[in-house]
Amino acid sequence: MPTFDTGLISRIQQANDIVDVIGEHLSLKRKGREMIGLCPFHDDHKPSFNVNPSKQIFKCFACGAGGDVVKFVQMRENLSFPQALQRLADRAGIKIEPLRPRSTHDAERTTQDDTNPNELARVNVWAAKYFAANLANSEKGKDARKYVDERQLSDDSVRKWQIGLAIGAENDLLVAARRAKISDKLLIAAGLVTSSGVSLSDKFVNRLMFTIADATNKIIGFGGRTLTGEGAKYINSPTTILFDKSNALFGLNHAHHKIVSTDTAVVVEGYTDCIMAHQFGVANVVATLGTSFTAGHARLLRRYAKKIVLLFDSDTAGLAAANRALQVALGFHVDIAITSVPQGKDPCEFLLAAGKEPFEKIIAEAVDVFKFKWERLRNLLGSQPTIADTKQAIDEYLEAIATGFVAGNLTPTERGFFVNRIHSMTKNVIDAKELNDELNRKMHRAKTLSSYSGTAGSQQEALDLGEGLSANSQREIIEVLLAEPKLFRNVKNEVSPQDFDIPVFKQIAGTLFNILAEKPEATVSEICGCIEEAQIANLVTMLEEDGIKKGNFFKRLTDAIKTLKLEQQKKTSAAVKSKDDREYIRHICENAPKQNHRNMGMV
Repeated sequence: MPTFDTGLISRIQQANDIVDVIGEHLSLKRKGREMIGLCPFHDDHKPSFNVNPSKQIFKCFACGAGGDVVKFVQMRENLSFPQALQRLADRAGIKIEPLRPRSTHDAERTTQDDTNPNELARVNVWAAKYFAANLANSEKGKDARKYVDERQLSDDSVRKWQIGLAIGAENDLLVAARRAKISDKLLIAAGLVTSSGVSLSDKFVNRLMFTIADATNKIIGFGGRTLTGEGAKYINSPTTILFDKSNALFGLNHAHHKIVSTDTAVVVEGYTDCIMAHQFGVANVVATLGTSFTAGHARLLRRYAKKIVLLFDSDTAGLAAANRALQVALGFHVDIAITSVPQGKDPCEFLLAAGKEPFEKIIAEAVDVFKFKWERLRNLLGSQPTIADTKQAIDEYLEAIATGFVAGNLTPTERGFFVNRIHSMTKNVIDAKELNDELNRKMHRAKTLSSYSGTAGSQQEALDLGEGLSANSQREIIEVLLAEPKLFRNVKNEVSPQDFDIPVFKQIAGTLFNILAEKPEATVSEICGCIEEAQIANLVTMLEEDGIKKGNFFKRLTDAIKTLKLEQQKKTSAAVKSKDDREYIRHICENAPKQNHRNMGMV
């Protein structure tokens, strides 16, 4: 059963019409009584995604994705069940009480465990408010506000992005947290203080603080910019159970809706670059957290965007970083492009100098990844490089072709075209067969790496639905009850969830029987809402659809119950016979003449 009350789940579902919610993520058109659109869960070119307003469920007839409004948000944004429920509750203005512990032991463990993710999120909220208060303070925040004013960040942006200040007083946050009764253990776990083994000290000192949140608006960490020039220019929270800079993007909580509506995510390098873009109304921009663009970032953005535009500085370091980022992004089935602001400016400075339209023009004119890579190769080969440099440049380009082809970003024809271009550019000095052999080696390696790195993203291991009469009868019972729930009265005294021995059917039956016992007319949407795993909810919508198509509900149900009972009797009889056989063998062994270990017999 779900961790949340079924009444609360139902209330959240009713407050979030599935057509409205899905309509925020993709374009839907009416077709008869249903709405259709392109499925966001696979590469859909012909509308196969159906939304049923009356049942409040969705179903893709191509990839099999299906469920209620909670499952859509859960799958679309790759959230856990509680996170998706919270997202929809916030959307509807419904307050969710803390998770209900499953047992007294769980309740005690939750209370005592200072590394509980919810506890860390709460202390991060406290810290964000504390930093914001420091910045707003007329004395403490005076110098920091000068920097904010120099960067021309508006007061609205400061509030929206929860910008704050870690002052220079020794252990300022630690002392304040102790006054607020926040444990040292929790502060360490959140990465707000560090331990030397002997004493504790604040992690952030004399820094302008940027609050980092995930897509659900949960505060997961902080970034701090030095205000004195001491130490690194930027530092982030250390890795915690909530935060990993390689899998987090600054601004995603504010950008993800715009990214979905435009199908494009723009990635910049700096906090202020991202904030200024939003301040000017370009709201599909996110920033990396002082780290290179990673596979985790690409995987995260692929949930929302069909195209990723990398906007890096145009200096040598920026171009090198962009080139590395492109290679990473190539491993994912998305369009990748690159662009940069004019030499000598960062995106924040460019926006302030030129405004929104020129900035959007730069993004619109972003260069395709293969064009960018080709220009790099051509420029290098045109500068009379050494043999080693030539080999390295060609090797890099072949690597891009191999990665892009394996990820589905290139067709076989395009792959051959690019190889021929290299062959022509090198004036036929490098043998075409040698180029193709090297490319094949790189493709093989790319395939191997993708199989281990999980770049397939949402692919999951297929559910085991069993086989044989017993498995079929279990499936039939569930199909009928999903299609015609009022027939539960014919089932409840005949079979129970314990009679189901196929794990996935047992799980569905447990939820289904509990809900129908309380609410005989429960809808498939309500049933899906009480199942936390998206893959199981997909199966439920498929079983309901199959159940309706087959019809003949009462006879199918009666036959399935009879078959299940007969199969159980056979298993019981076989188990008894097996036990009797074992008892007989044991009896023979116990009464057999004992072997004389001194006389081993013939060898």
